[in-house]
Amino acid sequence: MKQNKIAGIVRGNCYSPNHVGNDAAVFNETIRHLELAGYEVTTYTEEDVLNREVLEPVIFTMARSKEVVEKLKEYENRGAVVVNSGYGISNCTREQMTRLLVDNNIPHPRSIITPTKDHHIAQRLKEEGMDNCWIKRGDFHAIHREDVTYVRHIEEAEGILSEYALRGIPNAVINEHLVGDLVKFYGVAGSDFFYWFYPFNMNHSKFGHEQINGKATGIAFSVEDMHAICERSAQVLKVKIYGGDCIISPEGEIRIIDFNDWPSFAPCRDQAAPHIARCIIESGKDLLA
Repeated sequence: MKQNKIAGIVRGNCYSPNHVGNDAAVFNETIRHLELAGYEVTTYTEEDVLNREVLEPVIFTMARSKEVVEKLKEYENRGAVVVNSGYGISNCTREQMTRLLVDNNIPHPRSIITPTKDHHIAQRLKEEGMDNCWIKRGDFHAIHREDVTYVRHIEEAEGILSEYALRGIPNAVINEHLVGDLVKFYGVAGSDFFYWFYPFNMNHSKFGHEQINGKATGIAFSVEDMHAICERSAQVLKVKIYGGDCIISPEGEIRIIDFNDWPSFAPCRDQAAPHIARCIIESGKDLLA
């Protein structure tokens, strides 16, 4: 029997570093558009999901905790529609994301995936010529500033990996540093909604890492190509509501450096929310009245 009921799972505050208000705003705006379309939305916290059953056949979620994501996978396996899929959320953790993007020929920086206790990392970095690089925790999304760290020489990289190991982080992804314009993007898979901007120029930041590439110079690039690369990435990672970052090289080449399941859409939430709501409804159309 079809229903007009939809569940929405809010993101826990600890998974919204410096963006608690923005994440809540896009979630609430999505609810508003779903209600305008005639659907009844029940809101759950991540803790709620672990303590009681979600009975609605269609679920939209910004959850990030590993336990909740595994629960979402169980609901999907039993026939529920989940946007973004729990499998997609897992795919956006750093190591899994890197493997999937590279294996599917998505333009991406040269990368090394390594245990944080790798005692031979200095030699590997020298062989790759990666003195300047980014070290990122591999097992989860970035929730602390130190989870993504820019290093300027190999000795510094060794120290960062040792710190990760002491924090109990088992593995890390090391990306080469790319010179060029940093661009942030937001999209809804399968729709014509796609928004991009220069975060440094708009003073938009989560941890301040935009300072490394500095002010964008306006290198020419194809927005259509960027959108196509992002849509391919979303398909590979199995997410529908997405955002992330890319670097435009001086030659105009586009390479993805980060891809996230359901970001804040802070600069464009009013434009994005109707498309997000439509995506949820379309995804669950076989279960919704």
